[in-house]
Amino acid sequence: MRAVVYQKPFSVSVDQVPKPTILHPDDVIVKVTTTCICGRSSSFFHSPLCSRSQIVVDSDLHMYEGRTAAEPGIVFGHENMGIVDEVGSGVTLLKKDDRVVMPFNVACGRCTNCEEGRTAFCTIVNPGFVSNNIQYALYCIAEYVRVPFADFNALVLPPGIEHEEDFALLADIFPTGWHGVHLSGFRPGESIVVFGAGPVGLMAAYSAIIRGASDVFVAKEIGAIPIDFSTSDPVDQIINIRGGGDKEVDRGVDAVGYQAVSGDGRTEQPNVVLEALIRVVRPTGGLGIPGLYVPSDPGAPDSAAAQGKLFEKGLSLGTGQCNVKAYNRYLRDLIISGRAKPSFVVSHNLKLDSAAEAYEKFDKRIDGYTKVLLHP
Repeated sequence: MRAVVYQKPFSVSVDQVPKPTILHPDDVIVKVTTTCICGRSSSFFHSPLCSRSQIVVDSDLHMYEGRTAAEPGIVFGHENMGIVDEVGSGVTLLKKDDRVVMPFNVACGRCTNCEEGRTAFCTIVNPGFVSNNIQYALYCIAEYVRVPFADFNALVLPPGIEHEEDFALLADIFPTGWHGVHLSGFRPGESIVVFGAGPVGLMAAYSAIIRGASDVFVAKEIGAIPIDFSTSDPVDQIINIRGGGDKEVDRGVDAVGYQAVSGDGRTEQPNVVLEALIRVVRPTGGLGIPGLYVPSDPGAPDSAAAQGKLFEKGLSLGTGQCNVKAYNRYLRDLIISGRAKPSFVVSHNLKLDSAAEAYEKFDKRIDGYTKVLLHP
């Protein structure tokens, strides 16, 4: 089958790789109809369940830029949906030709963490995740994908092609944006700021709007209050808009992570977002951090970290990968009912063979490339 393969920093190609096969009775093979390029945090995989084990960490663009331990030859991607093509003998809830979407971080559905809804920290599929930052994900930017523990991981969608763009975002960025708001401890009626107006940041802001935020600071296009980092200190802008003095916001979300930049848009300053959030969120407020902070960054500019005011202000703090399965069923139903349409962030729908050019343009942020969907 065709798949997007990492060659070296800033270089990918569409190559022929082995098509996945059923390895366990609980597996299904899905023919991919839509897959996405990710510009934020997630991880790849190491597992005996996978037909090709690989140990790396991070999102597509971080790896594309050579900012992780990713080695040449790995298959990129982890956001996928499609049609069930083959069904293992132990699968009972899925059938051939079901339309499904899978979470980027698959899980067993049986361990203690999974039973408590913490599927990103599955101790069966991802036993080394907490200590070794290893995560199991799926071949994605390819024509077929093998899904382990398929009855648990594959979310069944209405048949047909309706809402294809919206449903594709259930694999990662819509649940992840929702998760960032959840981690902050947000409650309806509160104000919230989202640092980072990429796809995940927009999904966080959109989620806060759906959930009843009084004020959302990030991007005007979705009904939020825009903040321009290039003109002045964003914290001062927010405080002034809210009337000055002690008018801090209730909650904050970091949807940027370790490659944050200063106001000039070029200089990397990994701690700048965390420090700004600590300044702008009120005492006893909350921070949600779905943005990625990797344990090993070959291109890190320094070892800067947020200062000690996090403790001083008594802020609650939530971090970690999104437990996609805790949210995606409900977000699917919001899409079906017409209450949510997350595909407003999609900028391009392209054929799989355009992947190399798409990565280059997405990485350089040119020609309007923001969220790219690829169709094998």
